[in-house]
Amino acid sequence: MKLEMKDAPGQLVAALQPISEVGGNIIAVIHQRDEKAEDDRLGVQIVLEIPDDRLNELIARIKDKGVNVVRIGKRRLLYTQTVIMIGHIMHTDLGDTVDRIDRTGFAEVTDMNMVMPAINEPSSALIVIRAVDRNEMEQTMEILRTVAKEKDLLIIEPLEEIA
Repeated sequence: MKLEMKDAPGQLVAALQPISEVGGNIIAVIHQRDEKAEDDRLGVQIVLEIPDDRLNELIARIKDKGVNVVRIGKRRLLYTQTVIMIGHIMHTDLGDTVDRIDRTGFAEVTDMNMVMPAINEPSSALIVIRAVDRNEMEQTMEILRTVAKEKDLLIIEPLEEIA
């Protein structure tokens, strides 16, 4: 679901609250402040699970909060790949690593499990990435390889590919 809302404190929470009220489950929220529309509104993408019979109620509740529903779509990210990353993942800005993938607009990190044995020891992370299709996944993996090289991280790929 893609939403558009005022760039004001509390707007994101107001947009997300109706999801839980109608029994939905938020999987991911992509909120990029640098993508402002001309009228000082922000775009937010939300990946969620919701029973089909509750969708119309959700849309109505979101609109009642003054938030515009721009797009609603079924599963958009159809291609999945799982990799392992090893190194000083936290110390090399994990948020930056994930953001570089999520900012593409065609791929997202949808799951991550991390093990950190000790503060000065390398950590490892099992990372699940979803993309629109195989070509976009390859572009995403190139981004991840570049990041890994910059940050001296090892990537083991692919563990699993699902189309």
